[in-house]
Amino acid sequence: MGREQPTVLLQPNGLELHPREGESILDSALRAGVNLPHSCKSGNCGSCIARLIEGEVSYPFGPPMGLNEEDRRNRSVLLCKAQAVGNVVVEAQVISRAGQAQVKRLPCRVQEMTVLCHDVMRLVLRLPAVEPLEFLPGQYVDLMLSEGRRRSFSIASSPSQPTLLELHVRRVPEGEFTGQVFEQITSGAVLRLQGPLGNFTLQDSTRPWLMVAGGTGLAPIKSMLDWALEQAEQRPIRLYWGVRRPEDLYAVDTLERYVSEFNDFAWTPVLSEAGAESDWRGETGLVHQAAINGLKDLWSYDIYVAGPPGLVNAAREEMPEAGANPASIFFDSFDYAPDSLRAIAASD
Repeated sequence: MGREQPTVLLQPNGLELHPREGESILDSALRAGVNLPHSCKSGNCGSCIARLIEGEVSYPFGPPMGLNEEDRRNRSVLLCKAQAVGNVVVEAQVISRAGQAQVKRLPCRVQEMTVLCHDVMRLVLRLPAVEPLEFLPGQYVDLMLSEGRRRSFSIASSPSQPTLLELHVRRVPEGEFTGQVFEQITSGAVLRLQGPLGNFTLQDSTRPWLMVAGGTGLAPIKSMLDWALEQAEQRPIRLYWGVRRPEDLYAVDTLERYVSEFNDFAWTPVLSEAGAESDWRGETGLVHQAAINGLKDLWSYDIYVAGPPGLVNAAREEMPEAGANPASIFFDSFDYAPDSLRAIAASD
């Protein structure tokens, strides 16, 4: 007889999950249409932290970096990596907001593909007219692959178009799916997605916005900005966008359009690898540091940070030291999928 399927009880909601063998508690929740707080899904950012009330969990690939010794003493677990050992009870927040739809699995068709720069592809996915995807600006979807694998991509378009989703797909070295996007997938291809996911969404406040993006972390920020334009948003908005080299700036025309159409919008590109021989005269270095150096009174801003875990973690640590309110920093941490990480490591 096979191993008995464990049950995960989520408190205080009383929801039950039934993880499959080798499946994390978070993945079992998403499969069941239950949206729990999370971001990087790689055990780094700590967004999915929860308290283990009863039972035990295991981390087959080693303790996640996002848990420290105090967390472990307090029986805190990271749901993106934790696997239930028998039945467990976990105290975790289920995300449920007015206007936020239930997580769905839907077919979609690739309507448009546009190369934005040497390693970023714009995908426009059309959903069935009878099954639009209601989402909040800043959320993401998972594209479903074979053998239960998935790839996460932020939605770059406005929620006002619930049957057309724009994604920015950056080519990953040794990445199976992103390689297919650049080499095999064509317009008309049928994919399956799950969403909306994530809790990186705009807050209900009147504070000015500071937005810090790294690479394709611009995608959820673009969704927020497109929505804000439609709402005739009047508050001051400052965007710092970090990439490696000038050729990585794939959305300059869009950002310049925001300058002309918003009442008070400004953006600053920041290069991390401009090079000594480059004729670049703009900002260089780390994008969150450029934001810290460029703005006064960080305390007054709602701060939205999206990009690689290194950027997100540094911003969460250093921006409060520079005067930002930690409670007003909201983030979305991008990372490679586990099987992509293994492929990259094997190629080294």
